[in-house]
Amino acid sequence: MKSDSTVSADSLRDEVRAHYAAIPSAAVGAACAPGCCGANPDASLDLGYTKSELDALPEGANLGLGCGNPQELARLKRGERVLDLGSGGGIDCFLAAKQVGPGGRVIGVDMTPEMLKNARAARDRMGAANVEFRLGEIEHLPVADGSIDVILSNCVVNLSPDKPQVFREAFRVLAPGGRLAIRDVVATAPMPTELASDPRMVAGCVGNAAPVQQLEAALREAGFGNVDVEVDESSRKVIATWFPGAGVENYVASASITAHKQSACDCGLGDCA
Repeated sequence: MKSDSTVSADSLRDEVRAHYAAIPSAAVGAACAPGCCGANPDASLDLGYTKSELDALPEGANLGLGCGNPQELARLKRGERVLDLGSGGGIDCFLAAKQVGPGGRVIGVDMTPEMLKNARAARDRMGAANVEFRLGEIEHLPVADGSIDVILSNCVVNLSPDKPQVFREAFRVLAPGGRLAIRDVVATAPMPTELASDPRMVAGCVGNAAPVQQLEAALREAGFGNVDVEVDESSRKVIATWFPGAGVENYVASASITAHKQSACDCGLGDCA
């Protein structure tokens, strides 16, 4: 697989979809190394989730995928409407559901039917009536305009062949005053072609990572304000375990990405009382 410019978006999505379709039924660690690219539930403890959070999850929700804990960034409130981009096994949806309570709502969107089947089964086991999962691509969200208060995502945006479109869609579905709280892998240095063009690296969340400056620009161009991308240097230790010996940790790291959709009040307009 080449970079975005030399391979079609559909080809990239097909490879990523095939990779993640195999994970729910795979043995732990069978897909590839622990972390973003392969199922390993124990890895979630190294990504910022607590044991009490993980113990409260329904069976099948924690696949150990990701590069951090977006819950820490979101600071969810009771009654909020939450959207998880690339919801996978549903871990962040179920944790969010407890925080927003029965009066809130959580939607998970994933492009992989196998992941959705797994997540819906976990939801039924948990009895989480305020959670639903929808099939769709994060570049074309099956969600109404202005219907979401908070968008979460964990190590998924890097997989998209069109990141600016992801952020445009995120802006569209957020209500005024809504916020984005993402953990994702970002590029911190140019990656050698032999690594970036390896399909395992792309599906494993490192080969298609974008530089911080590109992400910041794409967020602002989509309309977001208060954009902040903070690289977590300590994450390189975890990322090094995804592809042992490849040295990918020298070129990418996990980052916290936050942004807001301004309301009339933020702009000094309207009645904010």
